[in-house]
Amino acid sequence: MHYDVKIRNAKLIDATKIAEIINYYAKDGIMLPRTENYIIERIRDFIVADIDNNVVGCCALAFFTLKLAEIRSLAVLKEYQGQGIGKMLVMKAEEILIEEGVKNVFALTLNPDFFISLGYKIVEKTNFPQKIWKDCLSCYKIMKCDEVAVEKELNKI
Repeated sequence: MHYDVKIRNAKLIDATKIAEIINYYAKDGIMLPRTENYIIERIRDFIVADIDNNVVGCCALAFFTLKLAEIRSLAVLKEYQGQGIGKMLVMKAEEILIEEGVKNVFALTLNPDFFISLGYKIVEKTNFPQKIWKDCLSCYKIMKCDEVAVEKELNKI
């Protein structure tokens, strides 16, 4: 089935749906849970996939240095997976990062093959000490992290 998907910056009104999508996967340990308040406080970090004014996917950006950023909280509702929506979200995120002058982007993922298909390479998590000190130390998975780090060097458009 083909959908008219719009990729756009998230709005405050989207926060509840973004939290629902993320927490749907978080309950199975696939993603880290996020509260609606967490999302509201960081709404400008999120982009969403919108079909007929319904949010069906999301991702967020986190900046670590002038040249390094992370794509995080990437999720698409199960019924819309396999339609290229995740790819569209990542491509929009990369476009934003290039506009900001970011040279490298990384993600921590349980699905490295998805990112590899978009030109990412598997790397060591220890390549990102900023991430470890900022986020990982407070994560419940810290001693049993099963995520794979992937990284991509961004080229100018």
